[in-house]
Amino acid sequence: MAAAGSLPLSVRVRGLVNRFGTQVVHDNLDMDVMPGEVFGIVGGSGSGKSVLLRTILGLQRPKAGIVEIGGRDLTTLHGAELRAVKHGYGVTFQHGALFSALTVAQNIQLPILETCTLPEDVLDGLADLKVRLVGLPPEAGAKFPAQLSGGMIKRAALARALALDPPLLFLDEPTAGLDPIAAAAFDELLLFLQRTLRLTVVMVTHDLDTIYRTCNRIGVIVDRRMICGTLEQIERNDHPWIQEYFHGARGRSGRRQ
Repeated sequence: MAAAGSLPLSVRVRGLVNRFGTQVVHDNLDMDVMPGEVFGIVGGSGSGKSVLLRTILGLQRPKAGIVEIGGRDLTTLHGAELRAVKHGYGVTFQHGALFSALTVAQNIQLPILETCTLPEDVLDGLADLKVRLVGLPPEAGAKFPAQLSGGMIKRAALARALALDPPLLFLDEPTAGLDPIAAAAFDELLLFLQRTLRLTVVMVTHDLDTIYRTCNRIGVIVDRRMICGTLEQIERNDHPWIQEYFHGARGRSGRRQ
């Protein structure tokens, strides 16, 4: 597990190219995530948000470019070196991706068991700690995913992502499917954890309320590249898709009118 008090990590992407056959998804895309910030990734359907996340996570190799986490280029690493970098970040996926045949506690313990051998009572204690950390009741650890509400599944997945005390956290649509109250509560939990654990957070989301509540900066994928900046800078960008997304009828500013 990562040492307590580990410094937050940065993410640096340069010249990223992803294509499938003749379809070019990313063409010379650049992205910078500063240590200790919450960075949101947005873009239209088919813009390559999920492909970008998979590439950063080292789940697929780009056709060109570099992906650095904490200064190490994942595109050049293999085997044990790549696994070591992957142990430095946690991930949650849109639908939780919990193992249905395992309890919440067992799901949380799984990443720990992949890295070290600990006595059963220590594993149980660590799982209980993570369950409480994400605001779940202690008895949730003994439940199976099918016994949880959608909001509880999101929190259980977050607990598993934090199992190894990573300094870097990736979230894929963390509030998708939640009602506004549950989504706001999850956002507040995320901000609390980010401050308390000194995390760098990268999230893919389409939820504008979450973006405004949690993100220091955002990156917008348009025209196969990324435009990065603070919310104020992005709102002023004159790209048509950005204007429609932030100021159109369904945008946050549009809803306020």
